[in-house]
Amino acid sequence: MKIDLYGMTFDGPGLTYYLWSPWRASALEHRLFEAIKALPAVEFEQAPDELRLHLSDAKVYKASIQMCERVLKGWQEEASDSGTDRRVWRWMVEADSDMHGYDHTGEKASIWAFLRLTLERSAPAEGDRAEDIDLNGFGYRVWRSDEVP
Repeated sequence: MKIDLYGMTFDGPGLTYYLWSPWRASALEHRLFEAIKALPAVEFEQAPDELRLHLSDAKVYKASIQMCERVLKGWQEEASDSGTDRRVWRWMVEADSDMHGYDHTGEKASIWAFLRLTLERSAPAEGDRAEDIDLNGFGYRVWRSDEVP
């Protein structure tokens, strides 16, 4: 399956969206997760401390990214109503690997994608201020070619 994230292409048998520690996750992280969960051909799995959505179809993955965009554009529009905030979001992609292809826990490395939000506030007396917020409760992992969920 080809996984295309805005021009960056990864190849793997599928991917898994995660909602870690759902009781601590923000409302935005829950909205993102629930929007993807509503897509067809998504397999839901519940663990004691996390929720997972498994995808193995490229078309469903593309639809999941579009659902994330819709939710995040709605989040951005909430700020435009007040006129004082500017909200920006971006995907952060990372892979933690040593020279042998293993991560810090000793498992084979995978590619992870997380969301980072930026709130830009401006006030005439204070000038522009920006604050970055990582959505640590929501993200996805691209499966390795030797892995089956």
